[in-house]
Amino acid sequence: MIGLEPRSARHCNVGDHWLDDVARDWLKDFGTRDIGLFDLCAKFDSIEVWADPRPNDQLVLVWLLNLLRPYKELTTKLSLVHTDDSVAKYHPQSVAKWKLPVFKVTDSHLTTAGRAWRAWRAPTPELCFDLLTKDLTMLPRLRSGLITMFEELPDVKTGLGENQMGMLGWIEDDGTEPQEVLHAAEFREVYDEREADVLLYSLGHCKAPAFVELGEEPLHASEEDRPHQYRGGRLALTDLGRAIMAGEDDFSRHNPIHRWWGGTELTNERLWRWDPKSRSLVAP
Repeated sequence: MIGLEPRSARHCNVGDHWLDDVARDWLKDFGTRDIGLFDLCAKFDSIEVWADPRPNDQLVLVWLLNLLRPYKELTTKLSLVHTDDSVAKYHPQSVAKWKLPVFKVTDSHLTTAGRAWRAWRAPTPELCFDLLTKDLTMLPRLRSGLITMFEELPDVKTGLGENQMGMLGWIEDDGTEPQEVLHAAEFREVYDEREADVLLYSLGHCKAPAFVELGEEPLHASEEDRPHQYRGGRLALTDLGRAIMAGEDDFSRHNPIHRWWGGTELTNERLWRWDPKSRSLVAP
């Protein structure tokens, strides 16, 4: 909540305040870039929330609705617009001409969002999986978004998520440039460039790597080097990488796992998995 409050001494670094990345011209009629989210919302008689279809956008939507839920004076102003593509891809003047349905936010929207946000933050994925059996029509893109996120859990056979498998699958026999491999993550629209880079890095800089870098310079371990830590050459699959791609080996059998899926901490001992064939959650 600190980042959403009016700017104060606590917002000493760029990115600490929610308006740090907003162009100055967009706020010229409000006289300040220091305003808090709730104070800004209070200035309007009505507010449209445009939600893009990507899975992370759906998570941001339920987070925002859950955040605003206690403030009736704000939620009564809210309406939802569900887009079919990322608005950021288009010029503002073009977006202004779109004629999309507008839905007034109701208590049912807020209740569904609250349930979804609590499930995403839970220490296991079970509550999120239970959501798939519930009526989520108030937030029509949420179900598909959750399924996409479940596909990022370690696969029941390979121990890797869908994005990790996609990046390995992008690596050709004669090697592939790292940036080309990172582009494989763009198609699923789950992770940004830096997050995808961390995932790829973890597959090559580990006890039993799924790929190696061809060239004179080794992989760089420094966090500051990301996302440009690959400087020696093209990436090539190892024997383990090829076995994983064939569904004949499990990355987690050879390497320590430690990453987060929502509020779930994934480790080798607590490795929740996803079975894509049956679309089912598999407990550790």
